[in-house]
Amino acid sequence: MLYVLFVGLIAGFVARLLSPGPNNPTGFILTIVLGIAGAFLATFIGQAIGHYDANQGAGFITATIGALVVLFIWNRLVARGVVSDPGNKI
Repeated sequence: MLYVLFVGLIAGFVARLLSPGPNNPTGFILTIVLGIAGAFLATFIGQAIGHYDANQGAGFITATIGALVVLFIWNRLVARGVVSDPGNKI
């Protein structure tokens, strides 16, 4: 669990660097949450398809891809107005 959190933190930073844009979640906390959500998503999908055992977590590259997927979903939700962008204070 701690490994997934650490990898998720790093994956969140890398995902933000790979996908810059105006609708990115801003701030340190949201970047951590983005990476951790991506790592958990990658771990869940990897375990569901049999790529990882029950006690294994996603690797760095897979967690980064998961964070990019979460970032893409976030951007779509912000673009449609479902979720307000905390970085855009009006």
